[in-house]
Amino acid sequence: MVAVLGIDVVDIARIVGLSVLAGLTAAVVAFVYRVYFRDRVATGITVLAAISSVALYLNTKTAFAQVMQGQTDLLEFGAVVFNVTAFAAAVAVSPAGQRVGDRAAMGTSAFLGAREIEGDVGQIVQAVGRVVAVEVPDTIHDIDSYDPVTDEVKAEVAGKTFLFPRRLTVEDLRGRVANRLKDDYDIGYVDVDLAADGTVEYIALGRRASGLGPTLGPGTAAAAVTADPPNAASPGDLVQVWTREEPHERVATGEIRGVAGDTVTLALDDQDAAKIAGNDYRLVTLPGEQAAERQFVSVLRAADETMAAVDIAENAALAGKTVADVETTVAAIRPVSGTITPIPRRNRALAAGDTLYVLGRPDAIRRVETAASKPDATAGKATDDA
Repeated sequence: MVAVLGIDVVDIARIVGLSVLAGLTAAVVAFVYRVYFRDRVATGITVLAAISSVALYLNTKTAFAQVMQGQTDLLEFGAVVFNVTAFAAAVAVSPAGQRVGDRAAMGTSAFLGAREIEGDVGQIVQAVGRVVAVEVPDTIHDIDSYDPVTDEVKAEVAGKTFLFPRRLTVEDLRGRVANRLKDDYDIGYVDVDLAADGTVEYIALGRRASGLGPTLGPGTAAAAVTADPPNAASPGDLVQVWTREEPHERVATGEIRGVAGDTVTLALDDQDAAKIAGNDYRLVTLPGEQAAERQFVSVLRAADETMAAVDIAENAALAGKTVADVETTVAAIRPVSGTITPIPRRNRALAAGDTLYVLGRPDAIRRVETAASKPDATAGKATDDA
């Protein structure tokens, strides 16, 4: 049969060698793809890489034969059969090479500090002490004042195990876990507490707010009007809103948030927004700067920090303490009676019934809320010891 096809034992050995070359190429491609992208490479890519390695060899061999030896028998029956058989063998062995390379990458990455694994490898690596394994628990909470993430995202994150290098502080490890969840699962905010051994004690997720509403300060609203904006008008410009009919009258002042043809979205006082919505106006751009409070809202929206109002309960740990004892920034205090105190002094005493307006990360705000609602456990323990 071999003689009929026009190939001999030497050709068979060469086909076997080319098959090994194709398998190794597929394995290398799968290995590199898994290490770099942390995902399984598509089968088509490894097949193409395997065929390309065989084609490169055959083209090099053919060019050498034509130039150095003067051979021009490329279309002979035996040569055609050899080439087709070599390509078929490359296609056949590439899936096996892909599996070998993919498994080798998963095993190697685990011992070199891979960031994420699934299955039993994490327990083995943690046991030998090469990395710190952080497993996300099945119970995932929502962060107050943020939109909750979907149940699908929670189900995908629950049970995941992340691997990190050793010799990290608890705070560094917490930051790395939060960044991994944000980057890999498109999560806006992460509140996570870790024990000294890397065990997740508490985790809550929040979705980054989208749309125009979160950027509007208190007492402001957005309204879409048909207007004749200046040619250079763009989002962020401060404009005056004038009527088109004689006599021209200025009806409001606002900030452009969006322009689509003759439709302009303005952010302005809620009373002015209700008055101008849906009408036709002419806009005049002002040289003024964007309002500071709106800049603050826009910056805060993109940051990890958020604001919250925390009420101090009777006998709470914060009652009787000062502003300096609050873990995060206190922007203002509203007492039970009296006016709001903005930017309070650090030695300002706190009392039950005070409302604190605090700024900080969700985990810091959660600890302040705990201190404002529960007694000081350490103080009770000290009394018992005494």
